[in-house]
Amino acid sequence: MGASVQGLQLVPQGDAYGLLIGLGILFCLVIIAAVRIQKAYLAEDSGTSEMFMVANRSVGTGLTASAVFSSWMWINETVLCAAMCYRYGIAVPLWWGSGLCFQIALMAALGVLAKIRVPYAHTSLEIIRQRYGKIGHVVFIVMNLVNNVLGCASMILTGSQLVYGVSGMHFVAACIIIPLGVVLYTAMGGLKATFLTDFLHTFVALILIIYFTLSVLTHDAVGGLSGLYEKLKATAGDNFIPGNYKGSLLTMKSRDAIIWGLDLKFGNLALVVMDTAFWQKSFATEVSATVPGYNLAALAIFGIPWGLGTVIGLTARALHNTPIFPTFPGDLTAADVSAGFVMPYTIKALIGDKGVMAFLVLVFMALTSTVSSSMIAVSSILSFDVYKTYINPKATDKTIVKASHLAVIIHGVFMSGIAIALNYGGANLTWLGYLRPVVSCPGIIPLALTLGWSRQTRLAAIVAPILGFVTGLAIWLGTAYHFYGSVTIETTQEPLPSLYGAIGSFFSPALYSVVISLCKPSKFDWREFLRFELADEAMLHREDGGELTSPSSSSDDEKRATEGASRQASNPVKRPPRGNVTTPSVLSLEDVQHPFDEKTLQSLRRWLRIAWIFWVVIVLITFVVWPMPLYRNYIFTKSFFSGWTTVAIFWQFFAFAAVVVYPVWDGRHAIAKGGRGPPNVIYGYDLQTIHRDQANTDGSTPNRSLATTFRRLLGEKKTTPLAWKDPVIVNRMGVSQEMETNWGGGIDTDALFPGCGEEVEDDSTMADFRRFVEWVAGGVPGW
Repeated sequence: MGASVQGLQLVPQGDAYGLLIGLGILFCLVIIAAVRIQKAYLAEDSGTSEMFMVANRSVGTGLTASAVFSSWMWINETVLCAAMCYRYGIAVPLWWGSGLCFQIALMAALGVLAKIRVPYAHTSLEIIRQRYGKIGHVVFIVMNLVNNVLGCASMILTGSQLVYGVSGMHFVAACIIIPLGVVLYTAMGGLKATFLTDFLHTFVALILIIYFTLSVLTHDAVGGLSGLYEKLKATAGDNFIPGNYKGSLLTMKSRDAIIWGLDLKFGNLALVVMDTAFWQKSFATEVSATVPGYNLAALAIFGIPWGLGTVIGLTARALHNTPIFPTFPGDLTAADVSAGFVMPYTIKALIGDKGVMAFLVLVFMALTSTVSSSMIAVSSILSFDVYKTYINPKATDKTIVKASHLAVIIHGVFMSGIAIALNYGGANLTWLGYLRPVVSCPGIIPLALTLGWSRQTRLAAIVAPILGFVTGLAIWLGTAYHFYGSVTIETTQEPLPSLYGAIGSFFSPALYSVVISLCKPSKFDWREFLRFELADEAMLHREDGGELTSPSSSSDDEKRATEGASRQASNPVKRPPRGNVTTPSVLSLEDVQHPFDEKTLQSLRRWLRIAWIFWVVIVLITFVVWPMPLYRNYIFTKSFFSGWTTVAIFWQFFAFAAVVVYPVWDGRHAIAKGGRGPPNVIYGYDLQTIHRDQANTDGSTPNRSLATTFRRLLGEKKTTPLAWKDPVIVNRMGVSQEMETNWGGGIDTDALFPGCGEEVEDDSTMADFRRFVEWVAGGVPGW
């Protein structure tokens, strides 16, 4: 193997193969069932790009929190945090937790700002293209892809080395098996599928994390909180940590821990902001779910490294020189620690073989949740930002979804190859952790300014991140050479060079952007962003006579061609007002209107204020108020250590309640609806077709989409018979007939959908019809 990591075979190879392959197949079957239930009973069709990419923008608070938590619960938060706590002491888990939550809180604010400024975006890169054109678009495509590749590769690399280290399975096999199942269920299910599997991953992973924490801490060889503290004090001489106050593991005054914490903050900030997956989850959420969902995940994620890292890392220090530890009488090498073997060795010593198998399950859960998120993000970039933009601008919705499926497969194969190459090159998780902030940070500030500063110019957005990358890379390699006399994997994974490089990569683009923008000032009109349209709706276009046509395959168009003339003659579609049918992309800025109504915009602005306040508060608490007073000449007493660790463990239970229990409660109505299994066609309406383009009355999707959909449906020919799962679409008179037959009255279609034409008698059933539309949108459970 290229890396200097050998490990110990803690479980048979066959067990590892069976576990990874079996779990992959299991999750594929689960997602197939989930997709079928969504399509048949909830009218959520992952065969449309809006559903595949942004889940119809209808994901609620609980599922949002669970999905964001799962996407951010990297293997680093468990395995590497324990390893770094072993290396630097109790300060690491706290700095690690603070380095996870503020980025998610920031994305809550940016996500709401994006909903206000660009309500129909699918990826962050679409926003870049709209503002800076093709060159800026390509620059940010490269940066986003590099960020995703590095993040995904580091996860697969880490997983392969852990599996290799504990079971002896060849790392090449592990690099192929780990992403294989993820490719299958992600390609089939799209973003909503990853939300659902993220929930399952989170449920299993949190159960295991709590199990490991409590089982290790209460083991007879550890003796609980009091026993662990006494063992750490007794072995303090053997566990002297250079750079810590008095060399103690039990102090917050640790130079290397705070340097690692700063490195982590820069790297994690880049992984979130420059990862289109987190933007997509924001686009996918309901208007009222973005801020509470993201901030709930931000609070929950803090407890994972804090509790697990503290208990596992310190227990390994207390026991690594005892006969029960797998490496005894030898020590854990620096390479073993960097590869993350601290946790599996500790679990083997205290829980045994069943614990190691459970650890492999945890590894699988943590890896697949992040890899699936990366695959959706990359598939969105390749399908929307590359294929539809530059290869096939006239791509239909169905073609885009096919391109997305292909992109998922290509990305999975490519990432397996990259992970194998990194293994042979001698890389490990620690080195990649120091590399990521240098490479990924340059685009953060220019991307944020794209939504927040109207005076950032096109040239500044293009040049600033490139110069920032060159600056950070030069500082990183230059300081490594200056301090250690050479540039190697060993010297470049030292803390200081990476920290200096990350600072240069992050801050220098801000300077470059401001200077370049001020040299040739210009101001961007935010209304340009309102030209975005839903993927389906963008394909609705006007033909001679103002006919509205629906996005469909060419074969469907040909099939309807001969029917169109007679239908138009007998039942012409009246031309709606210009503002309702002209696509925003061809409107003048004076005519462009925000798709959200004023009430929804006020709600979004209120959520934006809440998001920024929460972000400021969480930064102040986790960066200053909490850790800084403890950065002094102080070693934890037994009572302080017991209280500290107890709160950390309690936080794990809070995380379980927030991202496992609450999502079930929040989605109880959808679960009940899926269990009842209502038919797809009710009162002659094709629920799948309507739901694909519908709009919730609470504003989760702009009402313009609902009106456009019904105008399209009302112009279609009604098909028969009216049977379950038949693609029934009603015409204008069909609406009246269905209302007359089923509710004994008519509705004012023109009042509901201005410009639709053909008024029908208005009566008390209008409220019922509105409720019916809400039910189609998933807003009224039980209908």
